[in-house]
Amino acid sequence: MRINFKKILILVLLFVNCIGCSKVCNAEITNNLTSSNIENKDRIEKIKEKGVLTILTSDLAPFAFIDPKTNEPTGIDIDILKEIAKELGVDEIEMKVVPFVDLLEQLNIDDSIDVAASGIIITEKRKELVDFTDPLYKESEAIIVPKVSLINFEEDLKDAVVGAQNGSIYMDLAEKWKKEGKVKDVIIFESVPEILSAISEKKIDAGIMDSIIGEYLLFKENLYLKILEPYKPQLPGKIGIAVRKSDVNLLNEINKKIDDMKKDKTIIKILRKYGLSDDYLADNITKLS
Repeated sequence: MRINFKKILILVLLFVNCIGCSKVCNAEITNNLTSSNIENKDRIEKIKEKGVLTILTSDLAPFAFIDPKTNEPTGIDIDILKEIAKELGVDEIEMKVVPFVDLLEQLNIDDSIDVAASGIIITEKRKELVDFTDPLYKESEAIIVPKVSLINFEEDLKDAVVGAQNGSIYMDLAEKWKKEGKVKDVIIFESVPEILSAISEKKIDAGIMDSIIGEYLLFKENLYLKILEPYKPQLPGKIGIAVRKSDVNLLNEINKKIDDMKKDKTIIKILRKYGLSDDYLADNITKLS
């Protein structure tokens, strides 16, 4: 009888413990589901709730920058996103700034950011990290040299020290040229203005950068520099807005608005506002008469 009593007591204790464990386990599952539901809230809902579209940029003119006169976000990509924000039901946008090389990584880890846009060229490598909208416009690389320079043809770069922006596809191209002996050396800078300044100060012989940036800044800043011509671009590309892979609904809504802006020629008007010709239009946009 004593043995049976002990067995019964052990069974009772085990049963009580199981009930306790079951409650704890169930509580953990419930908490996890609640947390998951919060994290998985649709991005469009989040934008509407906070009443602002938050854009990650590298503060790079003419794509996305703060206008020194108004202290407001402006630029090609910003003007396009202002129209998209209206379509999403919000009137306010804000910019968060990080170095260009960190744009896509920061987009993925910072939930307060909705999209990234800073003249980002769509590449297969970048598409592994994020999704891109339909192309907004296109561009290629340009070589910038002093107006008076020994570099008059592409072949003259073989003895030149060339500057390129960290994280850009043009940095990769410049490094490739170095390995092939097409340039003497490559120096990496964090921004395009730094490259232009280094050329002006004769710290480097030339710079490779986005053709749009080069054309805009040479005109805007009246620098004693020029775009190397003739030169056949090797990296023609198309620019889009970066969106997290999880934000499928947001991507679809943005693409619908982009399609409308192509049809009503809003994108063309924005490009012209920043002094760019119709040569930068994406292939599926009809030119203005």
